[in-house]
Amino acid sequence: MVTRTQLSRLGLFDAKVPRYTSYPTSPHFKNDVKPGDFSDWIEAIPENSDISLYLHVPFCRRLCWFCACRTQGTASGEPVGAYVETLKDELTLLKRHLPRGVRLSRLHWGGGTPTLLSAAQMRDLAAAVREAADFADNYEFSVEIDPNEIDAARLDALFDSGMNRASIGVQDFDPDIQKTIGREQSFETTKRAVDMIRERGIQSLNADILYGLPNQTRSKIVDSVQKLLSLSPDRVALYGYAHVPWMAKRQQMIPSDALPRPDERLELFETARKLFVWDSYDEIGIDHFATKSDGLSVAARSGTLRRNFQGYTDDTSEVLVGLGASSISKFPQGYAQNAPATSAYTKAIRAHGFSTVRGHSFSKQDNLRARMIEMLMCDFRVDTAALVRDFDTTRAEVTSILKAANAELENLLVVDDTGLFVPREARPLTRIIARSFDAYELSSAGHSSAI
Repeated sequence: MVTRTQLSRLGLFDAKVPRYTSYPTSPHFKNDVKPGDFSDWIEAIPENSDISLYLHVPFCRRLCWFCACRTQGTASGEPVGAYVETLKDELTLLKRHLPRGVRLSRLHWGGGTPTLLSAAQMRDLAAAVREAADFADNYEFSVEIDPNEIDAARLDALFDSGMNRASIGVQDFDPDIQKTIGREQSFETTKRAVDMIRERGIQSLNADILYGLPNQTRSKIVDSVQKLLSLSPDRVALYGYAHVPWMAKRQQMIPSDALPRPDERLELFETARKLFVWDSYDEIGIDHFATKSDGLSVAARSGTLRRNFQGYTDDTSEVLVGLGASSISKFPQGYAQNAPATSAYTKAIRAHGFSTVRGHSFSKQDNLRARMIEMLMCDFRVDTAALVRDFDTTRAEVTSILKAANAELENLLVVDDTGLFVPREARPLTRIIARSFDAYELSSAGHSSAI
Protein backbone atom coordinates (compact mmCIF):
# COMPACT_ATOMS: atom_id res chain seq x y z
CA MET A 1 0.00 0.00 0.00
CA VAL A 2 1.38 3.43 -1.00
CA THR A 3 1.23 5.83 1.91
CA ARG A 4 0.76 9.59 1.90
CA THR A 5 4.34 9.83 3.22
CA GLN A 6 5.66 7.89 0.21
CA LEU A 7 3.70 10.03 -2.22
CA SER A 8 5.17 13.13 -0.62
CA ARG A 9 8.71 11.73 -0.63
CA LEU A 10 8.44 10.90 -4.32
CA GLY A 11 7.45 14.47 -5.17
CA LEU A 12 3.68 14.36 -5.58
CA PHE A 13 3.13 17.51 -3.53
CA ASP A 14 6.06 19.67 -4.62
CA ALA A 15 7.53 18.45 -7.93
CA LYS A 16 6.83 20.70 -10.94
CA VAL A 17 6.26 18.47 -13.93
CA PRO A 18 4.77 18.84 -17.44
CA ARG A 19 1.26 17.71 -18.29
CA TYR A 20 2.85 15.78 -21.17
CA THR A 21 0.33 16.70 -23.83
CA SER A 22 3.40 16.64 -26.09
CA TYR A 23 6.90 15.21 -26.05
CA PRO A 24 9.24 16.91 -26.02
CA THR A 25 7.31 19.67 -24.28
CA SER A 26 7.06 23.15 -25.80
CA PRO A 27 9.84 24.76 -23.69
CA HIS A 28 12.23 22.59 -25.71
CA PHE A 29 11.06 23.90 -29.09
CA LYS A 30 13.75 25.71 -31.08
CA ASN A 31 13.74 28.43 -33.74
CA ASP A 32 15.11 26.09 -36.40
CA VAL A 33 11.67 24.98 -37.65
CA LYS A 34 10.59 27.47 -40.30
CA PRO A 35 7.61 28.09 -42.62
CA GLY A 36 9.32 26.01 -45.30
CA ASP A 37 9.41 23.01 -42.97
CA PHE A 38 5.72 23.48 -42.19
CA SER A 39 4.75 23.58 -45.88
CA ASP A 40 6.98 20.56 -46.66
CA TRP A 41 5.36 18.58 -43.84
CA ILE A 42 1.88 19.53 -45.11
CA GLU A 43 2.77 18.38 -48.61
CA ALA A 44 4.10 15.08 -47.23
CA ILE A 45 0.65 14.10 -45.86
CA PRO A 46 -0.52 11.02 -47.78
CA GLU A 47 -3.27 11.62 -50.32
CA ASN A 48 -6.80 10.68 -49.27
CA SER A 49 -5.85 10.52 -45.59
CA ASP A 50 -7.64 12.01 -42.59
CA ILE A 51 -6.15 14.78 -40.45
CA SER A 52 -7.19 16.90 -37.47
CA LEU A 53 -7.49 20.67 -37.68
CA TYR A 54 -7.36 23.14 -34.78
CA LEU A 55 -8.29 26.82 -35.12
CA HIS A 56 -7.18 29.17 -32.37
CA VAL A 57 -9.17 32.32 -31.57
CA PRO A 58 -7.12 34.25 -28.97
CA PHE A 59 -9.67 36.94 -28.10
CA CYS A 60 -11.79 37.21 -24.96
CA ARG A 61 -14.36 39.76 -23.89
CA ARG A 62 -12.80 39.56 -20.44
CA LEU A 63 -9.57 38.00 -19.25
CA CYS A 64 -10.11 35.44 -16.50
CA TRP A 65 -7.37 35.71 -13.89
CA PHE A 66 -6.87 31.96 -13.48
CA CYS A 67 -6.21 31.35 -17.18
CA ALA A 68 -2.65 30.85 -18.46
CA CYS A 69 -3.61 30.49 -22.12
CA ARG A 70 -2.33 32.81 -24.84
CA THR A 71 -5.27 35.25 -25.02
CA GLN A 72 -5.96 38.96 -25.32
CA GLY A 73 -8.93 41.07 -24.31
CA THR A 74 -11.00 43.10 -26.73
CA ALA A 75 -13.85 45.53 -26.17
CA SER A 76 -14.85 45.75 -29.83
CA GLY A 77 -15.49 43.39 -32.70
CA GLU A 78 -13.06 45.05 -35.11
CA PRO A 79 -9.92 43.06 -34.21
CA VAL A 80 -11.96 39.86 -34.15
CA GLY A 81 -13.27 40.51 -37.65
CA ALA A 82 -9.79 41.24 -38.96
CA TYR A 83 -8.47 38.07 -37.34
CA VAL A 84 -11.19 35.94 -38.95
CA GLU A 85 -10.15 37.30 -42.36
CA THR A 86 -6.54 36.34 -41.59
CA LEU A 87 -7.63 32.83 -40.58
CA LYS A 88 -9.47 32.52 -43.89
CA ASP A 89 -6.31 33.59 -45.75
CA GLU A 90 -4.34 30.96 -43.82
CA LEU A 91 -6.92 28.33 -44.76
CA THR A 92 -6.56 29.31 -48.43
CA LEU A 93 -2.79 28.95 -48.11
CA LEU A 94 -3.23 25.57 -46.42
CA LYS A 95 -5.46 24.37 -49.25
CA ARG A 96 -2.71 25.13 -51.79
CA HIS A 97 -0.32 22.77 -50.01
CA LEU A 98 -2.71 19.98 -48.93
CA PRO A 99 -2.43 16.81 -51.02
CA ARG A 100 -5.48 15.61 -52.91
CA GLY A 101 -8.32 14.01 -51.00
CA VAL A 102 -7.24 14.97 -47.47
CA ARG A 103 -10.27 15.16 -45.14
CA LEU A 104 -10.93 16.26 -41.56
CA SER A 105 -11.56 13.60 -38.95
CA ARG A 106 -11.54 16.25 -36.23
CA LEU A 107 -12.12 20.00 -36.27
CA HIS A 108 -11.77 21.99 -33.06
CA TRP A 109 -12.18 25.72 -32.45
CA GLY A 110 -10.44 26.82 -29.26
CA GLY A 111 -9.20 29.93 -27.59
CA GLY A 112 -9.68 32.35 -26.10
CA THR A 113 -13.37 32.53 -26.82
CA PRO A 114 -14.39 31.23 -30.27
CA THR A 115 -18.00 32.11 -29.47
CA LEU A 116 -16.95 35.76 -29.47
CA LEU A 117 -17.43 35.58 -33.24
CA SER A 118 -20.77 36.74 -34.64
CA ALA A 119 -23.09 34.21 -36.23
CA ALA A 120 -22.17 35.50 -39.68
CA GLN A 121 -18.44 35.21 -38.92
CA MET A 122 -18.93 31.65 -37.68
CA ARG A 123 -20.72 30.62 -40.86
CA ASP A 124 -18.09 32.37 -42.99
CA LEU A 125 -15.17 30.73 -41.19
CA ALA A 126 -16.78 27.28 -41.23
CA ALA A 127 -17.37 27.59 -44.98
CA ALA A 128 -13.70 28.51 -45.47
CA VAL A 129 -12.67 25.40 -43.53
CA ARG A 130 -14.86 23.17 -45.69
CA GLU A 131 -13.43 24.80 -48.80
CA ALA A 132 -9.92 23.86 -47.64
CA ALA A 133 -10.83 20.29 -46.62
CA ASP A 134 -14.16 18.56 -46.25
CA PHE A 135 -15.26 16.42 -43.32
CA ALA A 136 -14.43 12.73 -43.20
CA ASP A 137 -17.02 10.10 -42.37
CA ASN A 138 -17.75 10.04 -38.63
CA TYR A 139 -16.05 13.42 -38.21
CA GLU A 140 -16.18 15.39 -34.98
CA PHE A 141 -16.48 19.20 -34.97
CA SER A 142 -16.13 20.63 -31.47
CA VAL A 143 -16.17 24.22 -30.23
CA GLU A 144 -15.25 25.73 -26.87
CA ILE A 145 -18.34 27.62 -25.75
CA ASP A 146 -18.37 30.32 -23.09
CA PRO A 147 -21.85 30.22 -21.48
CA ASN A 148 -21.54 33.98 -20.91
CA GLU A 149 -20.84 34.55 -24.61
CA ILE A 150 -23.40 32.53 -26.57
CA ASP A 151 -26.93 32.96 -27.90
CA ALA A 152 -29.41 31.14 -30.11
CA ALA A 153 -28.19 32.74 -33.35
CA ARG A 154 -24.57 31.74 -32.78
CA LEU A 155 -25.52 28.22 -31.72
CA ASP A 156 -27.66 27.88 -34.84
CA ALA A 157 -24.72 29.00 -36.95
CA LEU A 158 -22.42 26.41 -35.35
CA PHE A 159 -24.97 23.61 -35.58
CA ASP A 160 -25.78 24.42 -39.21
CA SER A 161 -22.03 24.38 -39.93
CA GLY A 162 -21.68 20.85 -38.60
CA MET A 163 -20.75 21.23 -34.93
CA ASN A 164 -21.59 17.96 -33.18
CA ARG A 165 -19.65 18.31 -29.92
CA ALA A 166 -19.68 21.31 -27.59
CA SER A 167 -17.24 22.05 -24.78
CA ILE A 168 -18.04 24.33 -21.86
CA GLY A 169 -15.77 25.67 -19.16
CA VAL A 170 -17.20 25.48 -15.65
CA GLN A 171 -14.14 25.83 -13.36
CA ASP A 172 -16.30 26.07 -10.17
CA PHE A 173 -19.85 27.18 -9.42
CA ASP A 174 -19.12 28.79 -6.05
CA PRO A 175 -19.69 32.59 -6.37
CA ASP A 176 -16.84 33.54 -4.01
CA ILE A 177 -14.35 31.36 -5.86
CA GLN A 178 -15.57 32.77 -9.18
CA LYS A 179 -14.93 36.32 -7.97
CA THR A 180 -11.47 35.38 -6.72
CA ILE A 181 -10.44 33.89 -10.08
CA GLY A 182 -12.12 36.58 -12.21
CA ARG A 183 -14.65 34.24 -13.85
CA GLU A 184 -18.24 34.93 -12.77
CA GLN A 185 -20.56 32.41 -14.39
CA SER A 186 -23.66 31.30 -12.56
CA PHE A 187 -25.08 27.80 -12.66
CA GLU A 188 -28.23 29.22 -14.24
CA THR A 189 -26.21 30.79 -17.08
CA THR A 190 -24.37 27.53 -17.65
CA LYS A 191 -27.58 25.46 -17.59
CA ARG A 192 -29.22 27.82 -20.08
CA ALA A 193 -26.31 27.32 -22.47
CA VAL A 194 -26.40 23.54 -22.02
CA ASP A 195 -30.16 23.47 -22.61
CA MET A 196 -29.75 25.43 -25.85
CA ILE A 197 -26.99 23.04 -26.97
CA ARG A 198 -29.12 19.97 -26.26
CA GLU A 199 -32.22 21.49 -27.89
CA ARG A 200 -30.32 21.65 -31.18
CA GLY A 201 -29.68 17.93 -31.12
CA ILE A 202 -26.01 18.14 -30.16
CA GLN A 203 -25.56 14.92 -28.24
CA SER A 204 -21.92 15.22 -27.16
CA LEU A 205 -21.02 17.67 -24.40
CA ASN A 206 -17.64 18.22 -22.75
CA ALA A 207 -17.12 20.15 -19.52
CA ASP A 208 -13.99 21.37 -17.71
CA ILE A 209 -13.86 21.77 -13.94
CA LEU A 210 -10.88 22.75 -11.78
CA TYR A 211 -9.60 21.65 -8.41
CA GLY A 212 -6.98 23.47 -6.35
CA LEU A 213 -8.64 26.87 -6.74
CA PRO A 214 -8.35 29.61 -4.10
CA ASN A 215 -10.78 29.20 -1.19
CA GLN A 216 -11.91 25.85 -2.58
CA THR A 217 -12.98 23.35 0.08
CA ARG A 218 -14.23 19.79 0.02
CA SER A 219 -17.84 20.88 0.54
CA LYS A 220 -17.57 23.49 -2.21
CA ILE A 221 -16.19 21.07 -4.78
CA VAL A 222 -18.88 18.53 -3.85
CA ASP A 223 -21.52 21.15 -4.55
CA SER A 224 -19.93 22.17 -7.87
CA VAL A 225 -19.51 18.59 -9.08
CA GLN A 226 -23.06 17.68 -8.17
CA LYS A 227 -24.35 20.70 -10.08
CA LEU A 228 -22.22 19.74 -13.04
CA LEU A 229 -23.50 16.16 -12.92
CA SER A 230 -27.07 17.48 -13.07
CA LEU A 231 -26.20 18.79 -16.56
CA SER A 232 -25.23 15.26 -17.68
CA PRO A 233 -22.01 16.02 -19.56
CA ASP A 234 -20.73 13.15 -21.68
CA ARG A 235 -17.09 13.92 -20.94
CA VAL A 236 -15.43 15.81 -18.06
CA ALA A 237 -11.89 17.08 -17.66
CA LEU A 238 -10.91 17.50 -14.00
CA TYR A 239 -7.84 19.70 -14.23
CA GLY A 240 -5.65 20.92 -11.41
CA TYR A 241 -5.33 24.70 -11.32
CA ALA A 242 -1.72 25.61 -12.17
CA HIS A 243 -0.66 28.76 -10.32
CA VAL A 244 2.17 30.17 -12.45
CA PRO A 245 2.05 33.96 -11.91
CA TRP A 246 5.66 34.31 -13.13
CA MET A 247 4.42 33.18 -16.55
CA ALA A 248 0.77 34.31 -16.57
CA LYS A 249 0.90 37.81 -15.08
CA ARG A 250 -2.87 38.02 -14.62
CA GLN A 251 -2.64 35.27 -11.99
CA GLN A 252 -0.98 37.84 -9.73
CA MET A 253 -4.56 39.00 -9.09
CA ILE A 254 -5.18 35.72 -7.25
CA PRO A 255 -4.02 35.67 -3.60
CA SER A 256 -1.56 32.81 -3.24
CA ASP A 257 -2.33 32.46 0.48
CA ALA A 258 -5.90 31.46 -0.45
CA LEU A 259 -4.70 28.41 -2.42
CA PRO A 260 -5.18 24.99 -0.85
CA ARG A 261 -2.10 23.15 0.43
CA PRO A 262 -0.76 20.32 -1.77
CA ASP A 263 -2.28 17.64 0.46
CA GLU A 264 -5.60 19.51 0.34
CA ARG A 265 -5.38 19.53 -3.48
CA LEU A 266 -5.15 15.75 -3.41
CA GLU A 267 -8.24 15.58 -1.18
CA LEU A 268 -10.14 17.87 -3.58
CA PHE A 269 -9.19 15.73 -6.55
CA GLU A 270 -10.13 12.48 -4.80
CA THR A 271 -13.45 13.92 -3.64
CA ALA A 272 -14.39 14.96 -7.18
CA ARG A 273 -13.06 11.72 -8.69
CA LYS A 274 -15.21 9.58 -6.40
CA LEU A 275 -18.32 11.58 -7.26
CA PHE A 276 -17.83 11.01 -10.99
CA VAL A 277 -17.15 7.31 -10.48
CA TRP A 278 -20.18 6.95 -8.20
CA ASP A 279 -22.25 8.49 -11.00
CA SER A 280 -21.06 5.68 -13.33
CA TYR A 281 -18.50 7.67 -15.32
CA ASP A 282 -15.46 5.75 -16.55
CA GLU A 283 -12.07 7.05 -15.41
CA ILE A 284 -10.00 8.03 -18.43
CA GLY A 285 -6.29 8.45 -17.82
CA ILE A 286 -5.24 10.75 -15.01
CA ASP A 287 -7.90 13.47 -15.13
CA HIS A 288 -10.80 12.70 -17.51
CA PHE A 289 -14.15 11.00 -17.02
CA ALA A 290 -16.64 9.85 -19.63
CA THR A 291 -19.94 8.07 -20.00
CA LYS A 292 -19.61 4.47 -21.12
CA SER A 293 -20.86 5.28 -24.63
CA ASP A 294 -18.56 8.27 -25.13
CA GLY A 295 -15.73 7.94 -27.63
CA LEU A 296 -13.08 8.26 -24.92
CA SER A 297 -14.48 5.30 -22.99
CA VAL A 298 -14.71 3.23 -26.16
CA ALA A 299 -11.11 4.10 -27.04
CA ALA A 300 -9.89 3.30 -23.53
CA ARG A 301 -11.52 -0.12 -23.65
CA SER A 302 -10.13 -0.88 -27.11
CA GLY A 303 -6.60 0.35 -26.37
CA THR A 304 -6.75 3.19 -28.91
CA LEU A 305 -6.84 6.13 -26.47
CA ARG A 306 -4.35 8.86 -27.45
CA ARG A 307 -3.11 12.14 -26.02
CA ASN A 308 -2.61 15.51 -27.70
CA PHE A 309 -2.62 19.23 -26.92
CA GLN A 310 -6.30 19.12 -25.97
CA GLY A 311 -5.69 16.27 -23.51
CA TYR A 312 -7.13 12.80 -24.08
CA THR A 313 -8.63 11.98 -27.47
CA ASP A 314 -10.01 9.09 -29.47
CA ASP A 315 -8.63 10.64 -32.66
CA THR A 316 -6.04 8.39 -34.28
CA SER A 317 -4.96 10.80 -37.05
CA GLU A 318 -1.19 11.09 -37.37
CA VAL A 319 -1.40 14.79 -38.30
CA LEU A 320 -2.81 17.70 -36.30
CA VAL A 321 -2.65 21.04 -38.12
CA GLY A 322 -2.94 24.13 -35.93
CA LEU A 323 -3.99 27.44 -37.49
CA GLY A 324 -4.09 30.86 -35.86
CA ALA A 325 -1.70 32.77 -33.63
CA SER A 326 0.40 30.51 -31.32
CA SER A 327 -1.16 27.27 -32.63
CA ILE A 328 0.98 24.14 -32.61
CA SER A 329 0.88 21.48 -35.33
CA LYS A 330 2.07 17.92 -35.01
CA PHE A 331 3.36 15.84 -37.93
CA PRO A 332 5.22 12.54 -38.07
CA GLN A 333 8.29 14.71 -38.71
CA GLY A 334 7.88 17.03 -35.71
CA TYR A 335 6.11 20.01 -34.14
CA ALA A 336 5.62 23.45 -35.71
CA GLN A 337 4.31 26.49 -33.84
CA ASN A 338 2.89 29.69 -35.30
CA ALA A 339 3.97 33.14 -34.16
CA PRO A 340 2.40 33.69 -30.71
CA ALA A 341 1.75 37.44 -31.15
CA THR A 342 -1.32 38.20 -33.23
CA SER A 343 0.50 41.04 -35.00
CA ALA A 344 3.42 38.84 -36.10
CA TYR A 345 1.08 36.04 -37.15
CA THR A 346 -1.06 38.44 -39.21
CA LYS A 347 1.97 40.03 -40.87
CA ALA A 348 3.28 36.64 -42.02
CA ILE A 349 -0.06 35.46 -43.43
CA ARG A 350 -0.70 38.73 -45.24
CA ALA A 351 2.71 38.32 -46.86
CA HIS A 352 1.31 35.04 -48.29
CA GLY A 353 3.44 32.77 -46.14
CA PHE A 354 2.93 30.59 -43.11
CA SER A 355 3.83 32.05 -39.71
CA THR A 356 5.87 29.17 -38.26
CA VAL A 357 8.52 30.51 -35.87
CA ARG A 358 9.61 27.51 -33.81
CA GLY A 359 9.18 23.80 -33.33
CA HIS A 360 11.03 20.52 -33.03
CA SER A 361 12.11 17.82 -35.48
CA PHE A 362 11.72 14.34 -34.02
CA SER A 363 14.64 12.00 -33.47
CA LYS A 364 14.23 8.22 -33.17
CA GLN A 365 14.56 8.55 -29.40
CA ASP A 366 11.88 11.26 -29.35
CA ASN A 367 9.40 8.98 -31.09
CA LEU A 368 10.16 6.05 -28.78
CA ARG A 369 9.94 8.03 -25.56
CA ALA A 370 6.89 9.96 -26.72
CA ARG A 371 5.02 6.71 -27.27
CA MET A 372 6.17 5.34 -23.90
CA ILE A 373 4.85 8.45 -22.17
CA GLU A 374 1.59 8.29 -24.12
CA MET A 375 1.10 4.62 -23.21
CA LEU A 376 1.73 5.45 -19.58
CA MET A 377 -0.62 8.45 -19.51
CA CYS A 378 -3.41 6.64 -21.38
CA ASP A 379 -3.22 3.05 -20.14
CA PHE A 380 -1.01 3.12 -17.00
CA ARG A 381 1.17 0.51 -18.68
CA VAL A 382 4.01 0.39 -21.18
CA ASP A 383 3.90 -2.50 -23.67
CA THR A 384 7.45 -3.63 -24.47
CA ALA A 385 6.47 -5.90 -27.37
CA ALA A 386 4.52 -3.09 -29.09
CA LEU A 387 7.47 -0.71 -28.75
CA VAL A 388 9.91 -3.24 -30.18
CA ARG A 389 7.48 -3.91 -33.04
CA ASP A 390 6.82 -0.26 -33.91
CA PHE A 391 10.15 1.47 -33.23
CA ASP A 392 13.84 1.05 -33.94
CA THR A 393 14.65 -0.29 -30.47
CA THR A 394 15.40 -3.50 -28.61
CA ARG A 395 13.74 -5.25 -25.73
CA ALA A 396 16.92 -4.66 -23.69
CA GLU A 397 16.81 -0.89 -24.27
CA VAL A 398 13.14 -0.62 -23.31
CA THR A 399 13.59 -2.81 -20.25
CA SER A 400 16.55 -0.70 -19.11
CA ILE A 401 14.43 2.50 -19.29
CA LEU A 402 11.55 0.85 -17.42
CA LYS A 403 13.76 -0.54 -14.67
CA ALA A 404 15.41 2.85 -14.17
CA ALA A 405 11.98 4.46 -13.81
CA ASN A 406 10.91 1.86 -11.28
CA ALA A 407 14.07 2.40 -9.25
CA GLU A 408 13.34 6.15 -9.10
CA LEU A 409 9.86 5.31 -7.80
CA GLU A 410 11.15 3.03 -5.02
CA ASN A 411 10.04 -0.04 -7.00
CA LEU A 412 6.35 0.78 -6.56
CA LEU A 413 5.69 -0.21 -10.18
CA VAL A 414 5.42 -3.64 -11.76
CA VAL A 415 8.13 -4.35 -14.34
CA ASP A 416 8.23 -7.74 -16.03
CA ASP A 417 8.75 -9.32 -19.46
CA THR A 418 5.60 -7.64 -20.81
CA GLY A 419 6.60 -4.11 -19.79
CA LEU A 420 5.60 -1.77 -16.98
CA PHE A 421 2.33 -1.45 -15.08
CA VAL A 422 1.27 1.24 -12.60
CA PRO A 423 -0.83 -0.13 -9.69
CA ARG A 424 -3.87 1.97 -8.84
CA GLU A 425 -2.41 3.28 -5.57
CA ALA A 426 0.63 4.67 -7.45
CA ARG A 427 -1.35 6.39 -10.23
CA PRO A 428 -1.27 9.84 -8.64
CA LEU A 429 2.45 9.69 -9.52
CA THR A 430 1.85 9.11 -13.24
CA ARG A 431 3.27 12.45 -14.43
CA ILE A 432 6.33 11.94 -12.21
CA ILE A 433 6.79 8.49 -13.73
CA ALA A 434 6.50 10.06 -17.18
CA ARG A 435 9.22 12.52 -16.25
CA SER A 436 11.59 9.59 -15.71
CA PHE A 437 11.14 8.72 -19.41
CA ASP A 438 11.90 12.33 -20.40
CA ALA A 439 15.42 12.63 -21.80
CA TYR A 440 15.34 16.46 -21.85
CA GLU A 441 16.42 18.74 -19.03
CA LEU A 442 13.41 19.59 -16.93
CA SER A 443 12.29 23.21 -17.02
CA SER A 444 9.70 24.54 -14.58
CA ALA A 445 8.38 27.03 -17.15
CA GLY A 446 4.63 26.58 -17.27
CA HIS A 447 4.73 23.29 -15.39
CA SER A 448 2.43 22.52 -12.49
CA SER A 449 2.52 20.33 -9.43
CA ALA A 450 1.98 16.63 -10.05
CA ILE A 451 -1.42 16.73 -8.34
